[in-house]
Amino acid sequence: MSTPQILEPIDVLLVEDDPGDTLMIREAFEDNKVQNTLSCVTDGTEAMLYLRREGRYADAPRPDLVLLDLNLPKMDGREVLKEIKGDETLSTIPVVVLTTSQAEEDVLRSYRLHANAYVTKPVDFDRFIEVVRQIDEFFVTVVKLPKG
Repeated sequence: MSTPQILEPIDVLLVEDDPGDTLMIREAFEDNKVQNTLSCVTDGTEAMLYLRREGRYADAPRPDLVLLDLNLPKMDGREVLKEIKGDETLSTIPVVVLTTSQAEEDVLRSYRLHANAYVTKPVDFDRFIEVVRQIDEFFVTVVKLPKG
């Protein structure tokens, strides 16, 4: 008989500029059985400040997972992904690209920049919520995440 796994909550950084998508993702997280912490920023520049714990993000937790939209103001998601994976202190943080783009070029480029997964946002509300829950559950119950 195996010992039940104790699920540790994780810190998730959502980089998303669409308030509607942010609201749906928050809702999906709130309904999940493990109460993970979801922090949100709305552009790529803020994402990098958060990840590097600069300025007002000096006390921010290091995220265990980043959910990254590609189409962002200031610094787009592709640039953010490149910065994260090119930074020795941040490169081990898993990044899931969560975007509306279905373009093969975006999929390829994201994986070439070492995205850990590429997920196209469903347009259907219920399906969108389910996809976010599955991502959340996968990274909490299945994946072994690096510490700090």
